[in-house]
Amino acid sequence: MPRPTGRVLTLLELLQSGGTRTVAELAERLGVEGRTVRRYVDQLIDLDVPVESVRGRYGGYRLAPGYRLPPLMLSDDEALAVLLGLIAGRRAGLTTTERTANETASAKIRRVLPKHIARRLDALLESLAFTDQPGEPDHPDAGVLLTLADAVRHRRPVSIRYTDRDGRRSERTLHAYGIVAHAGRWYVTGEDAGIGEDRTFRLDRIAAARALPGSFEVPAGPGPAQRVLSGFATAEYRHEVTLRIHGTAEQIRAHLPAGVASLEEHEPAAGEDRAAERWLRVELRVERLDWLPRTLAALDRPFVIERPDELRDLVVGLADRLASCARRPDGEEPVS
Repeated sequence: MPRPTGRVLTLLELLQSGGTRTVAELAERLGVEGRTVRRYVDQLIDLDVPVESVRGRYGGYRLAPGYRLPPLMLSDDEALAVLLGLIAGRRAGLTTTERTANETASAKIRRVLPKHIARRLDALLESLAFTDQPGEPDHPDAGVLLTLADAVRHRRPVSIRYTDRDGRRSERTLHAYGIVAHAGRWYVTGEDAGIGEDRTFRLDRIAAARALPGSFEVPAGPGPAQRVLSGFATAEYRHEVTLRIHGTAEQIRAHLPAGVASLEEHEPAAGEDRAAERWLRVELRVERLDWLPRTLAALDRPFVIERPDELRDLVVGLADRLASCARRPDGEEPVS
């Protein structure tokens, strides 16, 4: 690469790092005179790179937002970080309906990676494993996602066209508190202004979103992520489960997180340690009960099942199977 061309690319990389760069600073970094810096800037402008001139005592040059991205100059570590982010986002399902954008961006970066970095990336991907195996995620529309994000930032009402899980369509006015990514899906949570109650909506079920005039105040209380998890824990399901578990909140949450169960914590009595083990009430709403006995066994804390009776039967059945497996092969009872 001719030396002047290399300096022009270095100038672009310096400007892409952000802020305004003075002519003196750029000249020192490039090892040239000020008038040469101005000539390099003219070459970038001829290539449609949006370089702005900033006047004043602290003036110089900076990149302006353009209709299209200028050529990006990424270091090896930066390119690797972007690629891993794209791969992780696709693996977690946190992409929009334009899935090809993720794939083409990855392909473009991989195409220009130095061979030694590309080989190391391939080695990493071959050795990388994920602990979860989510199903095929549903992807939100990019326009809907950006409209809702703008409504959250500026506290503006937004009109959405929504289809619920039963196929019913409706148009609602939403005061959106925040957008939450959870378990491979996108959610927006806020107040449904038509009924005056907080609701959580899946973004892939929103067909259209349109900003409305006006503004609103976000009420005090839990953040958007906690609101979504609490909504999951209190949603209507086939079985309502109530337990009393003796332990600390931390011990219980390790096996029954906020997105699964609600935990009723009482203020400790005078002189009682807040972190001490005590009986806590736990409530769940679930479609199936078969996984709960194993979870309660893994919890390894004393517990009482208040409801339903079916769960008691499942726990007794698991205990019988474990006791049967623990007997000696010859049928003799172990000597105490």
